[in-house]
Amino acid sequence: MSVKDRVRVHENRLLSDNWYVLKTTTFDWKRRDGTWQTQSREVYDRGNGAVLLPYDLARRTVLLVRQFRYPAFVNGHDDLLIEAAAGLLDDAEPEVRIRAEVEEELGYRLGAVSKVFEAFMSPGSVTEILHFFVAEYDAAMRIGDGGGHPDEGEDIEVLELAIDEALAMVVDGRIRDAKTIMLLQHAALNLFKAR
Repeated sequence: MSVKDRVRVHENRLLSDNWYVLKTTTFDWKRRDGTWQTQSREVYDRGNGAVLLPYDLARRTVLLVRQFRYPAFVNGHDDLLIEAAAGLLDDAEPEVRIRAEVEEELGYRLGAVSKVFEAFMSPGSVTEILHFFVAEYDAAMRIGDGGGHPDEGEDIEVLELAIDEALAMVVDGRIRDAKTIMLLQHAALNLFKAR
């Protein structure tokens, strides 16, 4: 039986479309025992996104960004967040969008880009699927300072870190962003293998 056969939607009610779309939905779910249960959930639809970790194997470095994130601040994080470059797709293909984000945020025009996986980031309430990429970089690929678009509220600092330092920052809590942690772990397991 398909999941579609186990869901009957009764009502979708729009709560907000100020920044993205927040709806509350009432639906019936057919449980494993065959009984139907009425449930209600709020769903935040912000679109899908892409994220990329640039890495330099020879120098054992990665490029990250540091920026203010209001939701993290509201939840007690009194610091800027360190993250991999990312952005919403806005109807673009994931690779096309992430290349543009890397140029805007990091100031690099990359060569070959590799998709490593995709994942739901908070499937209990957010619809977003994030497409994860990695790409090699070097100094010759730098085309600008990065920093994002100030007119979009972006105030981004570019960081170049040794992979070992970035992994230590995950352990001690200086890097707390899930998408970044996932890409750093991927890099540690698959790209920066012990020599």
